[in-house]
Amino acid sequence: MRADAAGNAESRSTNGWSPSRTDRPSVKFFRLSQLLRLRGCEQVAAVCYRIRGGVIEFLLVRTGSGHWTFPKGSAEPGLTHAQAAALEAFEEAGVHGRMEEASFTRYVRRKCGDSSTLSVEKSREKEHSIQAHLCEVLRLEPPQERNRNPTWFSVEKAKQRLRKDRTTDYGDQLARVVDRAVARIRRLRGEASKATSDPQKDGPQKDALQKVHFIDRPRKVTSSAKPSGTG
Repeated sequence: MRADAAGNAESRSTNGWSPSRTDRPSVKFFRLSQLLRLRGCEQVAAVCYRIRGGVIEFLLVRTGSGHWTFPKGSAEPGLTHAQAAALEAFEEAGVHGRMEEASFTRYVRRKCGDSSTLSVEKSREKEHSIQAHLCEVLRLEPPQERNRNPTWFSVEKAKQRLRKDRTTDYGDQLARVVDRAVARIRRLRGEASKATSDPQKDGPQKDALQKVHFIDRPRKVTSSAKPSGTG
């Protein structure tokens, strides 16, 4: 018996295993509601644009509360942020276009929780971090989601619509997204022009915008939106 015990002790020591409770890894448990809230805090937005006559225009959609905004939603499991943003642009605005894989900026939306509950955690302000991806619109079709009313706006009018009926801080954040998008678009156009004028100087240039096209995706709702109008 003693020999067996000694042999077992030696085996445990050799394998690096110990019955001591202090060596056990700590386990942290999460409530499902906590995980769902964390998932909803990470969002993506498609900053959709076109250039007509050398003028940049942005495509905005209506929210349920009537505000103008970029097509956006939660990051989707199994998709990159750019793919998720492209999906939101397609479903909310009927966009087929070219999406930039890397986010060019981010902004934060703070939303108060349900103050009617006794839970302090739920009544606190909820923060959504939104990664913005640039999307050049190639063509539009009626969006799948109802009452989105996708509409084209000039740079200044887009900033005015995004600021309207919002807090100063959040409105300013959205306006800065437009300004940064304009700077990024001009840079991309400058790089494309440089590559066209001197294609051999730096070798083949990789396009930062990749074409996204949805085929045979079932339609949710046929909308009567007018995507070709300018506001």
